[in-house]
Amino acid sequence: MLRYIFTGYIERALFHAEYDKLEDGTYSGRIPLCKGVIAFGETLKECEKELQSTLEDWLLVGLKLGHYIPVIDDYDLNQEPHESMAAM
Repeated sequence: MLRYIFTGYIERALFHAEYDKLEDGTYSGRIPLCKGVIAFGETLKECEKELQSTLEDWLLVGLKLGHYIPVIDDYDLNQEPHESMAAM
């Protein structure tokens, strides 16, 4: 069940992503709710993939270091797992 929460968070965060086409024809993407999550790509598809990878790394590091993770669309990764979830 916990992995679905993580997957859901990533999906909802990417839903809020903003993309720009740069002057050189490449793309930049960012997730305003997740400060520092930004990526670049030669194509929009490449930028989207890179942004997802950046978000995943950002989340893993933030969770490991105990940083506050922004709540997105009711997905709160800062909550302690229930006892039944911790046993998994």
